Amino acid sequence: MKPENQRALDDFLSRADEISEDILEDTREMLGSMPFIFPVLKERPEYFALSGLADEMVCRPPHIPAKTAELIAIAAAAGAGAESCLRVHIRAAMKEGANRDEIYDTILIASLIGKTRVLAPALREFRSAFPDATGSSRKT
Repeated sequence: MKPENQRALDDFLSRADEISEDILEDTREMLGSMPFIFPVLKERPEYFALSGLADEMVCRPPHIPAKTAELIAIAAAAGAGAESCLRVHIRAAMKEGANRDEIYDTILIASLIGKTRVLAPALREFRSAFPDATGSSRKT
């Protein structure tokens, strides 16, 4: 690493405790709650300052409105089966102005993709096992 970049990094990491506290405050403000993992990760402030800052930037990208970002987070959490994240991001989406129907539709879209994730490979294997089938199992 170039010496000037190492100095900048060292300066950043020397303030990791203070930066970590700011990230926790910003997270609470942004989401309206505190994810369980953040205070635990803060036990390693140098890691948390770097990781938490990156997470904060990803959660509020400059080209997507906050409400949309939260709806995306809901879909991702639903698809990953991350119930605690789902709970946090549903509340955060509501805080950003998402209504019940928007959140519900987001969950339905996530479930559609989840269903497809199961069906697509299973049906490919099914079709491979029965290559001569016409697509219908009914006899007419």
